[in-house]
Amino acid sequence: MKHTSKRWMGTGIAVILTTAMVTGCAGGAKNNAGDGTQGGGAGAGAKPFEGKSITLVTANHPWGDAIKPLLPEFEAATGMKVNVQSFFEDQLTQKLTVQFTAGSATPDVFMYRPLQEGKLFYKNGWVNPLDEYPQKDASYDFNDFSKSAIGSVTVDGKLAGIPIITEQEILYYRKDLLKNAGLEVPKTMDELMAAVKKLHDPSKEMYGFVARGQRSPLVTQVSSFLYSEGADFMNGDKATINTPEAVKAFTTYGTLLRDFGPPGVLNMSWPQAFGIFAQGKIAFMTDANSLYGNVTDKEKSKVADQVGFAMFPGGKAGSKPYSITSWGLSMNAKSANKDAAWEFIKWASSKDVVLKTQQAGNPGARASIWDKAEGTTGFPAELVPIIKESAKVGVDHDRPVVISVGEARDAVGEIVQQVMAGQTNIQDTANKANAALQTIVDKDKTK
Repeated sequence: MKHTSKRWMGTGIAVILTTAMVTGCAGGAKNNAGDGTQGGGAGAGAKPFEGKSITLVTANHPWGDAIKPLLPEFEAATGMKVNVQSFFEDQLTQKLTVQFTAGSATPDVFMYRPLQEGKLFYKNGWVNPLDEYPQKDASYDFNDFSKSAIGSVTVDGKLAGIPIITEQEILYYRKDLLKNAGLEVPKTMDELMAAVKKLHDPSKEMYGFVARGQRSPLVTQVSSFLYSEGADFMNGDKATINTPEAVKAFTTYGTLLRDFGPPGVLNMSWPQAFGIFAQGKIAFMTDANSLYGNVTDKEKSKVADQVGFAMFPGGKAGSKPYSITSWGLSMNAKSANKDAAWEFIKWASSKDVVLKTQQAGNPGARASIWDKAEGTTGFPAELVPIIKESAKVGVDHDRPVVISVGEARDAVGEIVQQVMAGQTNIQDTANKANAALQTIVDKDKTK
């Protein structure tokens, strides 16, 4: 099956590393410190991990497809043997939880979703902070990673993982519709609202706007509306989804869907939203840049040649889309072979390897690769500057950063759905949702 960018958001598998030490090779890992070789970490002819074996469980995901063909070069440089295993996303989380709860020393390294289970894994003591590792090798150039991507993998001030896949919320639009109507691409939320109203014509099955309307899925996408109004889900340990700025953001999102969305939008997640855009029935859509292939693929989209990309429209605080790490690599706190585990993470996130995986269409977190012409060949030329700018100004989370993520998303999503249902004054709903989110935050402190 051909994998496309749509796999980045939902189904997936993740990566696990387990390390087996072969008798007689003790001390080999010590040789890799400070070597400085980009991509493998081993000097010419040196194989510091000779005789060791690691198991890599990689995603049914474009990043996994891109990394597998590169593994032989890692094996040749380090002397390690890499064995590959795979799990679907939900299976992976369950497997990791069972193994970590049992205190297992394997897997040594695992692929995970930082904003979904990162805080839970860290709070439970399952991940090994990586703060000291990037500093051991200057050529790794840790400062090359975008600030927002590192923010996503940071928990309580500690580096809990390394970013491998990034994502930002952008504005999708129909070039032909704007041109015919004499409209400029909206740069502000007010301009977006005006353009949406002008292009909305249900009598011709043309709808001004679409986005995720389902209670939980919508939360990640309304986050950019929230930040761009100067609000956030929380301020420290205090829930803040009932502030005037937050209420305005939720009202704007809900109103766009209620008044200018297609029939059934209340039940739409990203597949349905992208599907109806691809049918040519939508003027504007806000969602993840990683899903662009669903509307630019001529085999799936009737408007593939007319899709435009733009920065998320600015609100009171300007344009502040989420800019996150959707997948990262982390190390098991109980791993018996942490030097070997880091060697793989370092290689997989090195400049050379990120260049290769990004050329295959996997958006990485290194600024230097986005600045290289050869690093952007896997993306539409018009999308590249939007990704680069979004990474610079974006916010490092797209949901409340709590342990009980599902409960928190439901609380936030309820506010927007009430707007979509026609409620004109949502302050009471926002107050109740804020109290529910505060309870979740407080509960996290006792875990």
